[in-house]
Amino acid sequence: MTPARTRRQQRFLDRFGPWAVVTGASSGIGRALAGGLAEAGLNLVLVARSRPRLEALAASLMAQHGVQVHVIDVDVAHENHLDTLRLVTDPLDVGLLVAAAGFGSSGPFLEADIVTETEMLMVNGRAVLQAAYHFGRRFRARGRGGLVLLSSIAGFQGMPYAAHYAATKAYVQSLAEALQVELHGHGVAVLAAAPGPTHSGFAARAGLRMATALEPEAIAQPILSALGRQATILPGFLSKFLTYALVPLPRWARVRIMGMVMQGMAKHP
Repeated sequence: MTPARTRRQQRFLDRFGPWAVVTGASSGIGRALAGGLAEAGLNLVLVARSRPRLEALAASLMAQHGVQVHVIDVDVAHENHLDTLRLVTDPLDVGLLVAAAGFGSSGPFLEADIVTETEMLMVNGRAVLQAAYHFGRRFRARGRGGLVLLSSIAGFQGMPYAAHYAATKAYVQSLAEALQVELHGHGVAVLAAAPGPTHSGFAARAGLRMATALEPEAIAQPILSALGRQATILPGFLSKFLTYALVPLPRWARVRIMGMVMQGMAKHP
């Protein structure tokens, strides 16, 4: 490792360390971000539903990077999940929240299972709201820190056949953009990370087929590099292409095009 990289890592650690909380850490982008933070030297609190997967990841990160890792197996859809997080995180000097927990669905909205859609709202919306509020107040009081909220390119317009998922991500995107302005003067960086198609468990749970997608590691590194420098990041070439290609079009046209794309992806053999 070069001395220059060591200095960059130290600056990241000084501003956002010594502890980071990562929700959705057992797979996909959350897991990749946890790995990048451990490489930068941050101690971690990993949050997800599967304790065995969290413990395996924790053991790997501790062995590779020599960081401390706590695991919390909790479903952030539950109303009292923040109480469980606070039992572990309140005694720690947490400086960074990565809210990567989330899931989606596909198909016509009126054919969806309302129980699943309500759970999605709790995970993608309420859990992000509660965590951003709680940790944002902590970071403001300490005068430094960061919030990384996972939105999506789906949140930039309505998306037929993933209507509710896109709506939850529009909420996250809007929240992050506003908090970036409100908290900038308090030393707290806020980043909306809006990835496109990614190889993870997301597509399987949402019932999608993705012909082209990026690996989570290709998404995670640009996110960490953008933290403290940008308000929104479209990580990876695919995210940028799918977003910027639609920019010249009126909003109604973007909605219809994204609906056709989603309808095609949601078709099953």
